[in-house]
Amino acid sequence: MPHAIVAFAVLLMSVASLAAPTAAPLRAEIDALLARLEASGCRFGRNDEWYTGADAKAHLLRKLEVVEKYGTITTTEQFIDAAATKSSVSGAPYAVQCGNAPAVPSSAWLAAQLKALRATPTKPAR
Repeated sequence: MPHAIVAFAVLLMSVASLAAPTAAPLRAEIDALLARLEASGCRFGRNDEWYTGADAKAHLLRKLEVVEKYGTITTTEQFIDAAATKSSVSGAPYAVQCGNAPAVPSSAWLAAQLKALRATPTKPAR
């Protein structure tokens, strides 16, 4: 039994050693993506409830913090897959609904917004 406890402790330490904060350029892209969600005027569906873009952004940032405790995010697509696609509690998919349009999976909406974000030229720093 003591060997099992030691093995479990080693496993936890090795997993924790993989965790790291999201790199600054990647975090900036995730923040810009979530700012689009917040400013969109769209509703965010989660666990049979609808939330504002601001509430969705806050929720997804909390989920990002949890993901960072256990691993490292290396792409925005990985963030979408790991934190912004479905409920980690119920497993139910998230959705985004804009205006009178039908709701779409959050993964599809966020992927489209990410593509548009990347296609937008950035302004040089002054």
